[in-house]
Amino acid sequence: MSVAQQDTGFGRHAAPKRLLCLATYHKGGTIWMKHVIAALSKALDIPWVGVWGADPMARVPKTGRAILVNWHGTFPKQLWDDADAGFVNVIRDPRDILLSGCQYHHSAGPAGEAFLHIPRADLGGLTYQQTLQNMQSLSAKLLFEMHEKHAQTLREMVAWPSDHPRQTRVKYETLMGDVEGRAFVQALTPWGLSADEAEMARLIFMQYSLFNRNGGAVTRKSHVQTGKTTRWRDELPMPVAGIYAAEFGDILISLGYEKENTWVQHLAVSGAKPVKSTVR
Repeated sequence: MSVAQQDTGFGRHAAPKRLLCLATYHKGGTIWMKHVIAALSKALDIPWVGVWGADPMARVPKTGRAILVNWHGTFPKQLWDDADAGFVNVIRDPRDILLSGCQYHHSAGPAGEAFLHIPRADLGGLTYQQTLQNMQSLSAKLLFEMHEKHAQTLREMVAWPSDHPRQTRVKYETLMGDVEGRAFVQALTPWGLSADEAEMARLIFMQYSLFNRNGGAVTRKSHVQTGKTTRWRDELPMPVAGIYAAEFGDILISLGYEKENTWVQHLAVSGAKPVKSTVR
């Protein structure tokens, strides 16, 4: 980590940054992080801004601290080149993203998901959602999802500059097991929060955590389905898993979710079986 640092009690943190950037991915903990960021913004009196659109840099405040978010893991090069910006990236096991995305896209409304409801010539005039709904088998639905929205999400995840000196990447699965909030605060290292700010972030993370069943504000009504990790072990049909490993196995390895492309064999040995579709 760079130059001046301070000890927050959770590890060494970088010099304070003005622009605090956080990125997630579709069906990768976005709503969860949105709740956390909104609460942290209010607690620290730092505005939070979505950085997207035709001219994303126009949305970035010219002065003062700001929390900048992007839900597709992308920030403009100007931000990456700005030494006063620190970046945090939350990723999730792509196989669980596939399952969650397929389920969600089956019934999601147009608000925020307009792409699902646009008739497409390549789909015979049907929409993405109608195409999913018309498929009879779970495997067919997942294969369609895999080569459509899911493939786009994977491209976004791979494009993140994970070797950049002012960024950290943290797994959704790690945060799900982070019952003390320490991993979350450690992930915020590039922001250079003060000790008091880091503690505030930890407390807010605990309040809004998906594992918090005693008052946590993130619920299924906010389109979080279950929050469960490694759904794929029980729900991913083996024929689909084989195709996934062949086409995207190297990405699982690069993201640190597998060490080799033999996980399908382990899935078969474990006795995991395809389950009845819950997305029809």
